[in-house]
Amino acid sequence: MSSLARPTHGRMIGGVCAALARRFGTSATTMRVIFLLSCLLPGPQFLLYIALWILLPSEKKATAW
Repeated sequence: MSSLARPTHGRMIGGVCAALARRFGTSATTMRVIFLLSCLLPGPQFLLYIALWILLPSEKKATAW
């Protein structure tokens, strides 16, 4: 498994789904569909996405460490 960082290529909005897809070895499209389906359920999905967008480092910043 790779480290959890938002990629600079292949991301649509914030790169959160692309980062999670890389981490768990699935495609970014699959992760985006899972996220969209989870939005049909009650819960704080959008808040979690925004929090991960803020907390996950960008790939450039993650490799600088």
